[in-house]
Amino acid sequence: MKRYEALAEDIAQSMRQGVLAPGDRLPSVRQASKQRCVSPSTVFQAYYLLEARGLIRARARSGYYVLGHAAVWPPEPDAALPATGTRAGAEIGHAASVEVSDRVFDVLEASRAPGVAPLGSAFPEAGLFPLQRLGRLLAHAGQRMDPASTLDDLSPGNARLRRQIALRYLADGLTVHPDEIVVTNGALEALNLCLSAVTRPGDTVLLESPTFYAALQALERHGLHAVEVPTHPREGMDLAALAQALAQHAPAACWLMTNFQNPLGSLMPEAKKRELVALLARHGVPLIEDDVYGELYFSVRRPLPAKAYDSQGLVMHCGSFSKCLAPGYRVGWAAPGRFARAVTRLKLSTTLGTCAPAQAALAAYLEKGGYDRHLRRLRDTLAARQQAFVQAVARHFPEGTRATRPEGGYFLWLELPAGVDALMLHRHALAQGISVAPGPIFSAQDRYRHCLRLNYGHADGALDAVETLGRMAHALAGQPRRRPA
Repeated sequence: MKRYEALAEDIAQSMRQGVLAPGDRLPSVRQASKQRCVSPSTVFQAYYLLEARGLIRARARSGYYVLGHAAVWPPEPDAALPATGTRAGAEIGHAASVEVSDRVFDVLEASRAPGVAPLGSAFPEAGLFPLQRLGRLLAHAGQRMDPASTLDDLSPGNARLRRQIALRYLADGLTVHPDEIVVTNGALEALNLCLSAVTRPGDTVLLESPTFYAALQALERHGLHAVEVPTHPREGMDLAALAQALAQHAPAACWLMTNFQNPLGSLMPEAKKRELVALLARHGVPLIEDDVYGELYFSVRRPLPAKAYDSQGLVMHCGSFSKCLAPGYRVGWAAPGRFARAVTRLKLSTTLGTCAPAQAALAAYLEKGGYDRHLRRLRDTLAARQQAFVQAVARHFPEGTRATRPEGGYFLWLELPAGVDALMLHRHALAQGISVAPGPIFSAQDRYRHCLRLNYGHADGALDAVETLGRMAHALAGQPRRRPA
């Protein structure tokens, strides 16, 4: 843990214990620096982190003030999550064919019903995005677009937008030339194109466990086999288990999320990312890096992707504006390193291009500025909602419930008491107008039957829905319901 993180946690602990009460003024940066024997920069970073988590707020020319107590978190799942079929560092299981689409479609179709509280949704609340401004830019782009110029936006995509994406990489210290970027119809197309570029039917792909269900669907569609590698709920894929899987299965690729993984919310530390890239490079295995949540961090800076440590062009980095700016516009991209030409040709031979007005509108938005200001507001809102959501889970769910501790994104992974079947809870919840994402859709081998992924990115009715879910979980666990504190 870094110094500023330790200081922030110490202050949050004082809030939990009642030493610091709502409304209290924190020491000035100069005072805290002297009292704690740390640099002013460390104090600033700690205060920024607490502010991002919705625990304190700065007042102009006055200082920082406590907003409320930090959430009391349920216990964290173990490093090797239950029901994975293996423990971290143990022998990796066989390469399995994938047949998950029917179950995933059933869950997602039920979750889209009108009036359902969308705790199982893959997107946060639409009101969190600047959709009116984007809509004006989209209309303007459509009106001014020269029909002949639309051909310029075919694969690899709008040059202005690719330049803006390259500038985002540069701000993080990565040099990615615009010509290396392929604009796609959302991150899913980027990920699928990358997968197609480096695999053939019958190949094996390494995945996190649990993993994003769309990765499983992609493997199923391409006729590929999955090997699920144990994954730490806070730090991501277990690298000792990954090394064993590489030696045992000779995979064609590895697909994972290093930043705020879906569904766990795990964040791989930078040293571990460096080790991950080096390990895969020694085996010559491409890494398909899904980084759609990287901008939704609650700390002081964006966590670097694994792409930052790639010197051989083996990391195929995929991003999107769908999760952090423009859901529904379906604009993503791939920066596929040495595979850029193969991905571009696959794009040309499949969907050919991505919506030209949407690309132009996003390019104009990024050029005009305001994106980082929007992201700060979005992150602050999500961090505050996470705190309220976690408090509701701790208050209403049965004893024995465990929860991950994401430092970004908007997903919380719950491990329920062993007697609670997540699929049954999903059916009961739908009958009450609540959607959830049950654990088995995140595994090719029907694991995580007593786990749930919940979305805390929605406000209206979300906390009431958590209380109702908790009541149902109590009933399924056979526990008397606790009286709320």
